[in-house]
Amino acid sequence: MKAAVLEKYKEFKVKDIPAPQVKEHEVLVEVRFASICGTDQHIFAGDFHPRTQTPLIPGHEFAGVVEEIGSRVDGFNIGERVAIDPIVWCGECPACKAGHVPACEKLRLIGVDMDGGFAQKITVPPAMLYKVPESVSHEHAALVEVYAIGFHACKRAGVKSGDRVAIFGGGKIGQCVMQAARTKTNDKMFVVDIVEGRLDMIRASYPDVRTINAKKEDPVQVIKEETGGHGVDVAIEAVGHHAELPGRVNPVRGCVQSIRGGGSVCVLGLEDEPAPVVFKELIWKEAKIVASRVSHGEFDEAIHHLANGNLKPDAVISTVVFIDDIRQAFVLLEEDPSKYLKILLHINS
Repeated sequence: MKAAVLEKYKEFKVKDIPAPQVKEHEVLVEVRFASICGTDQHIFAGDFHPRTQTPLIPGHEFAGVVEEIGSRVDGFNIGERVAIDPIVWCGECPACKAGHVPACEKLRLIGVDMDGGFAQKITVPPAMLYKVPESVSHEHAALVEVYAIGFHACKRAGVKSGDRVAIFGGGKIGQCVMQAARTKTNDKMFVVDIVEGRLDMIRASYPDVRTINAKKEDPVQVIKEETGGHGVDVAIEAVGHHAELPGRVNPVRGCVQSIRGGGSVCVLGLEDEPAPVVFKELIWKEAKIVASRVSHGEFDEAIHHLANGNLKPDAVISTVVFIDDIRQAFVLLEEDPSKYLKILLHINS
């Protein structure tokens, strides 16, 4: 089979390798499309070393069709469309025993800690597969994983009908969080970023969302002014590595300052540096701050909303390239983030 192998950091080689052989408790999936994630960009650059080792086949956002079924597997048919949950948990740590899988002490991901979906075929246990209806295209099915992250963040934050929501970060994750939140509340929503092209994408697809370029406007001031001085019910930080801007606070602190009394902050941006937060500001509001990582079974919710047209996947897909052009896709994402958000890899026809 053909696979995109990261032979060393910043160097992909698309080559033929032996196809995996399905075991009795596994399902062989023919991958149709895979989505390039921000994590993949960090893996490509070597930022995840030593966690990720080369050579590696990345890819943890992907979908395809069932090609072969192990002799001990029930509930699937050849030709069925499936999305793959890449999470592998230990089942033995206190978090797993408490049913809190995203907090697993030994959590691993397909495509990060082991070979993933940038290949024509992959074998996985059936528990990692979610059936996708025919009404959802193969391209859109490749986004189920990142949408599941968005729905999980909304669940952690407690987003509900009638809530006003602010999302700091309009990148890949931030826009999927925004779309997930929009399925839950039709009230005032804000998205903050510093890349005007990303904000243009949001304006084109969600004109009712108030976009704020933090280079031009103070997001905390705008949010307060446009909510009658109260602030939003929920603020979600999806920036991660932020840029220091004169007169602007760190995005996490911006979230705290943007919520109303008793509001909630959810943080899922993976920043390496400490985020300065004045906890007095949180305590004074008797608010809460939670974290969100990966997903926890929200694949069904994401698939449901995709099938019912409640999400806008084409708004986040910037272009589609064949797997042979994978390096060019990574170059585009790195060099022009204002134009390219999600790039899909066409793995199999």
